[in-house]
Amino acid sequence: MTAGRETGQVREVPAPDAPGRAVPAPRTAKEAGATDAARAAAPERKGAAPGTGAGPDAVRDLRGRPALTPSELLFDAGDIVVVSGLPGSGKTTLMRRTVTDRHIDSQDTRLAWQRRLPAVPYALYRPLTRTAHFVRTWWAMRSGDSLVVHDCGTQAWVRHWLGRGARRRGRALRLVVLDVPAGTALEGQAARGRWVSAYAFARHRGAARRLIAQVEAGRLPTGCAGAVLLDRESASVLRRIGFTE
Repeated sequence: MTAGRETGQVREVPAPDAPGRAVPAPRTAKEAGATDAARAAAPERKGAAPGTGAGPDAVRDLRGRPALTPSELLFDAGDIVVVSGLPGSGKTTLMRRTVTDRHIDSQDTRLAWQRRLPAVPYALYRPLTRTAHFVRTWWAMRSGDSLVVHDCGTQAWVRHWLGRGARRRGRALRLVVLDVPAGTALEGQAARGRWVSAYAFARHRGAARRLIAQVEAGRLPTGCAGAVLLDRESASVLRRIGFTE
């Protein structure tokens, strides 16, 4: 593995060269410099307080750029990383494949309750699973450990809550956002055999659009020091989402 390079508070380890994977040629040197600085490996803006509109320099957009996507995203020890995206976008799959540190996945909580209440429709015990998920997350935050959290997506207050918790501990919140088309997310739901209702999916789509627009504009949640935008192709390059020693 080649040595990584520092980008703000995140250490990126470049992905190994893959046969047939070509790096798109920049149109001009000036455009390439501006794009790479602002989107691929931009450091956080000096003097910008987390969660107060850190600006586009705190955001790395790797959508459509698998050749420039690192194989590892390593964050500062003690940070909280939130993985967000539509239901079926691949959040749980990405976490299970790349995260070996402590993590909280709402799907694990749901499955645990499903085993306890196999004959009960999920809609009836959904409040229990969400409460249990938040309690698990709260206890994990209190420990001060590095943490990766699955974000259900529709409730922005959860990200602000996590950001405030990280900031109180002198750490930072980091966002990893999976941006996939609605059709791809629906296919993902079909593949896993679990669907959300049309009404709930519409809410998720609206929340995802707002979150992505805010991230693109550099308007990050309270306590959030940076964000990474991924699509399915760039996410497939990642081998690890973790933390420095």
